[in-house]
Amino acid sequence: MPEAITATNGLADNLRMQDKVAQSMKVLRHIHGALSLETIEVKPIFKGDEIRDLEEEKKNRAKDIIEDFMIGANGVTARYLSSKKFPSIRRVVRTPKRWERIVELAGERGFKLPPDPDAKALEEFLTKEKTADPVRFPDLSLAVIKLMGAGEYVAELPGDTASPGHFGLAVRDYTHSTAPNRRYIDLITQRLLKAAIGGETLPYSNNELEVLAKHCTEGEDAANKVERQVSKSAAAILLESRIGERFDAIVTGAASKGTWVRILHPPIEGKLVSGFEGMDVGHRIRVQLIRTDMEQGFIDFKRIG
Repeated sequence: MPEAITATNGLADNLRMQDKVAQSMKVLRHIHGALSLETIEVKPIFKGDEIRDLEEEKKNRAKDIIEDFMIGANGVTARYLSSKKFPSIRRVVRTPKRWERIVELAGERGFKLPPDPDAKALEEFLTKEKTADPVRFPDLSLAVIKLMGAGEYVAELPGDTASPGHFGLAVRDYTHSTAPNRRYIDLITQRLLKAAIGGETLPYSNNELEVLAKHCTEGEDAANKVERQVSKSAAAILLESRIGERFDAIVTGAASKGTWVRILHPPIEGKLVSGFEGMDVGHRIRVQLIRTDMEQGFIDFKRIG
């Protein structure tokens, strides 16, 4: 236990209570079909101006407490605004765009999923796979996330009952209200909350909220694109001296614009420029690194074997 905790009377007990509550909230979500997904996130490690490695960020129970309380707070916020007949902007992840491929992935591992999207059945499959093969579970998680499609913001107006909800969290009432310094959506939600609590008039019209929801989805997509570009450039620098080497990989994207793979060690994504015929998300293959371009953030592989 960190010294700072023991130095404050009662803090350790308080944290244990928070952990117990957070774990109970997590269990309840999973009973309703929240998905047990686990992806690999990395950050570049520099020595001076030189990149030396990509370090994997590890999850722990402390991060779980924050995550579970944030999910709970966002749900309470959405339901409070609804109770006051106020509109809100919800974060939604619709039913998976490529459920049929998720069904195929499960079938390849001996598990039968129903033909129509079913969060509880998918969670049962994921839990089984995490227990059976925890080392490769992040690869399966990544494939499922890619097949589910991206999240987006939508305006929820008073009386609306058709919100698609958040498929991955198995919740229907979910907004973003917990980090107004990070997302503009959170700031909008805080303003709506302030007006609802104070009995004030709405700070936005319904039409303005719909426009803002679309704008913030586009802005988030653009920001993610820049973040991916920076990460790709860092990875290209790291792999520059390893052109010609061979790696185990998993297909993470397959569309008309290209096929993408992530090598397992180090966990870096690049484009499959040769041998991509017949490849689909989740396939495990052997690839060879053939080119990197730091300025463009390009990392190109060809399929071998």
